[in-house]
Amino acid sequence: MSSLPDSLLNDTIKPDYSAAIADLKIRFGQKLSTNTAVCEQHGHTMTWLANQPPDAVLTVQDKHDVAAAVEICNQHHMPVIAFGIGSSLEGQLNAPFGGLCIDMHTMDAILQVNNEDLTVTVQPGVTREQLNHYLRDTGLFFPIDPGANASIGGMVATRASGTNAVRYGTMKDVVLALEVVTANGDIVRTGTRAKKSAAGYDLTRLMIGSEGTLGIVTEVTLKLFGISECIGSGICHFPTIEDACQAVMLTIQMCLPIARIELLDAMQIKACNQYANLDLTETPTLFVEFHGTEASVQEQAQMFTDIIEEFGGKDFSWDTNEAERKRLWQARHNAYHASSALRPEASALSTDACVPISRLAECVSETAKDIEASGMIGPIVGHVGDGNFHVLLLVDTNNPTEIATAEDIIGRLAKRAIEMDGTCTGEHGIGQGKQKYMQQEHGNALMLMQAIKTALDPNNILNPGKIWPHPISDSAPVPA
Repeated sequence: MSSLPDSLLNDTIKPDYSAAIADLKIRFGQKLSTNTAVCEQHGHTMTWLANQPPDAVLTVQDKHDVAAAVEICNQHHMPVIAFGIGSSLEGQLNAPFGGLCIDMHTMDAILQVNNEDLTVTVQPGVTREQLNHYLRDTGLFFPIDPGANASIGGMVATRASGTNAVRYGTMKDVVLALEVVTANGDIVRTGTRAKKSAAGYDLTRLMIGSEGTLGIVTEVTLKLFGISECIGSGICHFPTIEDACQAVMLTIQMCLPIARIELLDAMQIKACNQYANLDLTETPTLFVEFHGTEASVQEQAQMFTDIIEEFGGKDFSWDTNEAERKRLWQARHNAYHASSALRPEASALSTDACVPISRLAECVSETAKDIEASGMIGPIVGHVGDGNFHVLLLVDTNNPTEIATAEDIIGRLAKRAIEMDGTCTGEHGIGQGKQKYMQQEHGNALMLMQAIKTALDPNNILNPGKIWPHPISDSAPVPA
């Protein structure tokens, strides 16, 4: 089963790239694989979209490998898809027209840490956990936490966010500069380590979130943050989802500098209890975290206590003990696996949306009612401090009725969010799965995006068939 547009499912032309592969083999030797199993692994997608493997996979060692490979592919009009660790959720790694997958996982060097400037420069294959482990003795950390141990390059490509976004922002807020290989194989830099610039177009943020369609990232310079003197984590329960969301809204409107505030609905709490042998009350629940000095954390916790009492919040308990804090957040990070375990025989379909904080309670409540009325199992979790939440639908993909029901729920959620002046995806990206909503969300601005794509990638080789609701040209890339 797949939600791909018909143009990608039925009319796709897959040219013969044997000449390109021969040139790549001469240049890279054993680094290039055409093994069927390897190719299928790199067409992997953590969703129910059909696997569409590339024709070949190249494991690169440095930026010069990437540049040489892209140059060869551009000469032959052969598609190129960059691969980190494969944790994207909307089919970003599929190869609907075949082509070359460039596996970046061995480009995992941490190149330079500048403690005084609070910056670090890394290769794209570095993962967020690897980076924070490396930084553990410096007193600094990298805050973007999308849940999965994603690669930094992949997080740039999808404009990743996560549990800390309410305080520290998303990838667009922490990336200072990029090194990028363009469609013709050139290597360019898009910025410096300076915290701001007024010199020319902001090419860094143009690349962030472009899902590999404008260039392939080979180096990333990031902002770092100091680890707080005191970190307190807590949990509280609410009678309804709407009450919990109203408490979140007031927390943000009161400018409480909360670091994390996560919503788990009753179904998600039930899943966490069963999966991790917990005994949490199975009602809508907020997980929160406060960063600062001991005095400021105490003050934040008291302010939050006063806020939640207004909306029926109860049993609020918090602790600065590191072991207890990690146990609490491990339950949140295991939400995907815990939800999947509610119906092990089903496929897990994860989707997200993001709305202005003033519309959060309405959007989440309507979505919860929609899921309940459908009879589907669909736990809700959310980085609700910035209006972003996720639904994980458990679907029997052999049952056409369930598939249609799930697609209808996702479609209504996307349209609901857009109509509330929000977006169909806060952090998963578009890929193949959400192309159908781009026109509604962006209108005429979609033409500007496509014009930029055409200007930077005239042969349409960089991850073609992604983001746009149809190929920019009338057909797939054709070999020269």
